Amino acid sequence: MRWTVLDAALESSGRSRGEERAPRALRAAGLLERLGAADGGTVDARIDDPERDPGTGLIGAEQVRRASRAIAGEVAAVRAAGRRPLVVGGDCTILLGVFLALPAGSGLWFLDGHVDFADGRTSATGEGADMELSVLTGHGPDLFDRGGPLVDPELVRLVGHRPPRDDLSRQEAARVDPRIAQVPAPALRERGAAEVGRELAGEDVGAAWLHLDLDVLDPQALPAVTYPEPDGPDWDELLALLTPLARSERLVGVSLADFNADEDPDGRHARRLVEVLSTAFSP
Repeated sequence: MRWTVLDAALESSGRSRGEERAPRALRAAGLLERLGAADGGTVDARIDDPERDPGTGLIGAEQVRRASRAIAGEVAAVRAAGRRPLVVGGDCTILLGVFLALPAGSGLWFLDGHVDFADGRTSATGEGADMELSVLTGHGPDLFDRGGPLVDPELVRLVGHRPPRDDLSRQEAARVDPRIAQVPAPALRERGAAEVGRELAGEDVGAAWLHLDLDVLDPQALPAVTYPEPDGPDWDELLALLTPLARSERLVGVSLADFNADEDPDGRHARRLVEVLSTAFSP
């Protein structure tokens, strides 16, 4: 099944940070050509309202709803055409729109340097990317009046996040639904990235979406992210983890988030990322 790339430059601070320019930078680095992907164009997903909504605690809440529905429509159209969507953000808030489009029972492989389990009250920033996993699993604001989670917590695999380092991160980690299976960065390294990837791909629990927040990488490997976290995997470990997931028949699509193009003026990190993705995802 071939890929279709959708650009979704949703950057949830509402202040036009470098994540907004990631889709353009990755196209310039040859993403479509290296993957042999079709061009799905640009989703109208940008937000520019930096105000925190008093009801949800979310920055630009109404714009996030609109952008999420736009992403959902495009993801659904790509899947209806028999292709796999690759949604290029922007930040992790793009996942909300993805799961609006997916059928109930879809799982999530969530690769991230953070747990993203704040809510409108506990988030220090109000950014959607602080809380998208919380929202998806029914522990954050109900932005879409669904009355329940967009993804079953038992079908989420949280991989590569760092252990808590301060009181705020400990409080956030304590909020994570205990039904979510976790492989934090130290366990990923101990067990071996390739082995973890094979285990996840081999689980008999149906279709799964792969979400890659690039701050899962150690900042020595990729400094071009907005919220770097030390002690993460390097490029080789990421490739070893991604490859069995990318080649699994369970995979229905991929989202890519949090590449800060402003921190990559010569494009070398974008080119390295495209190289790794093309190695993992090409037939």
